[in-house]
Amino acid sequence: MSRLDYKSVLKSKQGIIALLAILGIFVYLILRFLVGVEGFWELQGVLIAVLILGGVPLILDLIKNALHGKFNSDLLAGISIVTSLFLDEYLAGAIVVLMLSGGEALEAIAVKSASNVLTALAKRMPTIAHKKGDSITDIPVEEILIGDLIVIYPHEVSPVDGTVVEGHGVMDESYLTGEPFQMQKAPGASVISGSINGESVFTIKAVRKASDSRYAKIMEVMRQAELERPSIRRLGDALGTYYTPLAIIIAVIAAYISGDMTRFLAVLVVATPCPLLIAIPVSIIGSISLAAKRSIIIRDPRVLEQIDQCTTIILDKTGTLTYGEPELSEEIVVSGFTKSEVLKLVASLEQYSKHPLAKAILSKAKQDNIKILFAESASEPPGQGLIGYIEGKKVEVTSRKKAIIIDKSAELPPSSSGLECCVLINDKYAATYRFHDAPRDDSKDFISHLMPNHKFQKVMIVSGDREDEVQYLAKLVGVSEVYASKSPEDKVEIVRSETKKNKTLFIGDGINDAPALMAATVGIAFGQNSDVTTEAAGVVILEPTLKRVDEFFHIGRRMRNIALQSAVGGMALSVIGMGFAAFGLLSPVSGAIAQELIDVFAILNALRAGYFKGKISDIS
Repeated sequence: MSRLDYKSVLKSKQGIIALLAILGIFVYLILRFLVGVEGFWELQGVLIAVLILGGVPLILDLIKNALHGKFNSDLLAGISIVTSLFLDEYLAGAIVVLMLSGGEALEAIAVKSASNVLTALAKRMPTIAHKKGDSITDIPVEEILIGDLIVIYPHEVSPVDGTVVEGHGVMDESYLTGEPFQMQKAPGASVISGSINGESVFTIKAVRKASDSRYAKIMEVMRQAELERPSIRRLGDALGTYYTPLAIIIAVIAAYISGDMTRFLAVLVVATPCPLLIAIPVSIIGSISLAAKRSIIIRDPRVLEQIDQCTTIILDKTGTLTYGEPELSEEIVVSGFTKSEVLKLVASLEQYSKHPLAKAILSKAKQDNIKILFAESASEPPGQGLIGYIEGKKVEVTSRKKAIIIDKSAELPPSSSGLECCVLINDKYAATYRFHDAPRDDSKDFISHLMPNHKFQKVMIVSGDREDEVQYLAKLVGVSEVYASKSPEDKVEIVRSETKKNKTLFIGDGINDAPALMAATVGIAFGQNSDVTTEAAGVVILEPTLKRVDEFFHIGRRMRNIALQSAVGGMALSVIGMGFAAFGLLSPVSGAIAQELIDVFAILNALRAGYFKGKISDIS
């Protein structure tokens, strides 16, 4: 949570009233027990001021809600404030004011605001572009016109969509497209706004204005998603819908039958819903603390109430179910060569390359205990692959198209999913290497346990990656419903459609996932790849492992159970107390004491939510 969130809450009406109540109660206790003031107005005046300045605005809001048919626990607290005036229980009334305003303030602190999301998104986008003419000049991004030549220096973010006219290298588009790898760029290649440049300098020709770019579209979708974010009622409100009318009915019947208004007041004092106002926030805060110890940041406490009710889970692919890095998954070697021989030569050459696939080949060689040799020569001409000499043999790692040109007799395997490269040794085709985005070690176990252990009825993968690549991964982890090559706009529409049918959970890690994270009932940002994504999500998993996601499921379920135990148990005891009060067996004062004992029970039980020893997850 940002400091801005805390400051805004303290400046809100609920925050100001809570601070006023704390100050009033503190001054009252000093005057009574330290100073020894006995005069009515000198002693009680400060509490009456709290009831007027703090209680009246809250009661007016509650009356407004009641006129709209909203009868919840807060309404009963408002009646309790008025009741305290009739009983001359000003201290009790001030405490109820504090509980009512404080509970709302606690909830508001953790609720994400749209401004934080849009600020993080805008902060990532450059405001200045380097326009190339007779010389290079800096201009505001909004002044870029279609056809302008824009220079992008190493590690800068592309300000607009464009086409490369000069330069060779790689750019990271994973935040925006869902593609897991850094993409090679050469003259003629397209560049997406928001993508991050690598080590080279590029000159691109703008094909869209900044306002029409992919990044701008994502911002617009984000704003729309924020406006349509589903409204979630607090757990206490849901319980209060039944509890509040019951308490009022008991109080009215008791007063009517006995003809004694004191019984009406006694019932309402006993019915003051402290278990709802305090126990539920305590269990939520405890669960937030427990989650934080496991690298799970709860940004919006409502997700703890909602996660156990989600029945549809929608997963992004890259960086969520996968590591987001290429892995050498197939080595198709022709007769006359061996896998180890080819891998030794290729890895020995790839150690001199900065190509994204070089790391995967070297990793495979290390895994197979292949000895890396020194190259006699190595070069990487732009667009032609990698060429060198190892132990007197010419080794070339290149594309399928060039391999066929060099060795016209080569019989290459059919094209398949993922990325590939071809290996030629002494100008003879030797092997095809295929690469896929490696699935996480726990992806399959995580997917397989969702339906039997967490009541999910539907599991989906929605990705910006290619169809064949997503289907390959889905088959490995056991997901049958797949949507591939989806833009941020497509993703958010799918999530909205599913959310209309059932409560949804969306898990993603890139900027392209942010609008969908906000449109889902619960959004989980996986890892810290982007400030935008983490601002858009209700939950942030800092340690990129699906086991932490499963732990969040269990923490949410446990919180809801403990909160219900505290609230329902406290209400049940209050109902029993109301029965005693209705029959005249409890006076208003003794009823208030009984209610405090119930509060202690409820709060002590709620504190359990913050403590847990042992294993939480049920996946290995």
